[in-house]
Amino acid sequence: MELTTILGIIVGITSVVGAMFFKGLSFGIFNNPAALFVIFVGTAATILISYPGEDLKKLGALFKILFTKQKDISEIEIIEMMVNLSTSARKEGLLSLESKVDEIEDPFIQKGIRMVVDGVEEEVIADILGLEIQEIEKRHALNAGIFSSAGMYAPTLGVLGAVFGLIAAMVHIDDTGEMAHAISAAFMATVLGIFTGYVLWHPFAMKLKVKSQHEIGIKEMVVEGLLAIQRGDSPFMLKDRLMASLPSSKQEQIAEDMKSE
Repeated sequence: MELTTILGIIVGITSVVGAMFFKGLSFGIFNNPAALFVIFVGTAATILISYPGEDLKKLGALFKILFTKQKDISEIEIIEMMVNLSTSARKEGLLSLESKVDEIEDPFIQKGIRMVVDGVEEEVIADILGLEIQEIEKRHALNAGIFSSAGMYAPTLGVLGAVFGLIAAMVHIDDTGEMAHAISAAFMATVLGIFTGYVLWHPFAMKLKVKSQHEIGIKEMVVEGLLAIQRGDSPFMLKDRLMASLPSSKQEQIAEDMKSE
């Protein structure tokens, strides 16, 4: 379970409920089917219009990424793996790495090791793996864009819901009570639009972007490590090269973790 996502939603809802409590507002205003309908159904409509069905099939997987903890390979695991591969290559030659391919689950790393074993030129390996990283970035940007689009449209739909509410208020202009109820319902649509846009959809998009940056960073470390192995760099040099791509705080943390193992 991705606790930060759950906690963020709970805190977001609490902030709205708390504001209503301190302002002495009735929670009955949430009983507003019209506002809920125009916000959630309207947002779904905008996404359906904006993206092909092939891209929207991934929504279930995207929500899984947002709400469940993914078992991602860490920087220290990559560094240890590359150092071990480098040690084997230095002692037994690059062909010795072929026996280690099946021990690795990540297909990206498998592909890179096979190219190193096959003697593919350094520039070609960098180009092929770099192109794959670029395509991954494009897919991730598209996935995050779905939620960014929802975050952009939802507040505007809130304004549309408010307009409907104000029209309803004008219909009941002779009934002060009904008119006041319609006006409060109108502004509730605006609240829901802003809340879903800026507390749910935009943050969902940002979380996907952050996760994407982490994955891309890991893959770039893999490429750098494989190219260093092919060049015949020593395991110590390889380790220092990979560590140099990380922030100093991360370097210190990884160094401590590797010492404690």
